[in-house]
Amino acid sequence: MTLKSLSIALSTTALIALALPAMAQDKTGTNVNVDAPASPAGGAATMGLASELYALGVSSGDALTVLTAARLAMSVDVTEGGEIKKTTTGDVPADDAEGAAEAPVDAAMMLAKAKELAGDDAVILGLIADTEAESARGRIGGAVSWISRLPSGQSDVWEIPFYGNSYAEIAVVGDGDANLDVVVTDENGNVFCYDVSWSDQLYCDFTPAWDGYFYVTVENVGNVRNSYYLLTN
Repeated sequence: MTLKSLSIALSTTALIALALPAMAQDKTGTNVNVDAPASPAGGAATMGLASELYALGVSSGDALTVLTAARLAMSVDVTEGGEIKKTTTGDVPADDAEGAAEAPVDAAMMLAKAKELAGDDAVILGLIADTEAESARGRIGGAVSWISRLPSGQSDVWEIPFYGNSYAEIAVVGDGDANLDVVVTDENGNVFCYDVSWSDQLYCDFTPAWDGYFYVTVENVGNVRNSYYLLTN
């Protein structure tokens, strides 16, 4: 290679190298890869489903439905999350009433409720005993959780990092005492998941297009405190 050819090659390489960072920093639009392949739902989805089934079982007095919810909850390895940025806004209510529940139900509480609803039904009591014996065997996935005890009229904003092109899950599971409105946005302020119905739950799964931060805003629009879990994969 001649000196002139080498110089041209080096110049071209330098131009490409300078262009690549600029291309990598193009983070406009919504940070969701709509072309990403579908992924099976993980532990956050399972915990959300367990909570919904539990509420359904309790409202109908169905011990078997509550037991099914408990089995789902037991199948997920939930670990306590580390330090994460959360900002809470809104006036502190004069009467910060707790409500009926102090926290969302867990698997142990679900099993206890199933026993209560089962009464003297030997068959269902036997199924509950079998479930307790199984304990944590056969867990299908994991989730990370944080708890917040949010008074009426206040809002939490959580900042959560996710890797680009990696499947992400976000779930909010309340204790059933008050309505929670939930909105999920990317760092550009684009809303891509929300729930403003009379509910205190949300499930959102997606694949980010690039590494970035996502913001989960949880507003307590009820009259009493709601203690809820934020869950991610």
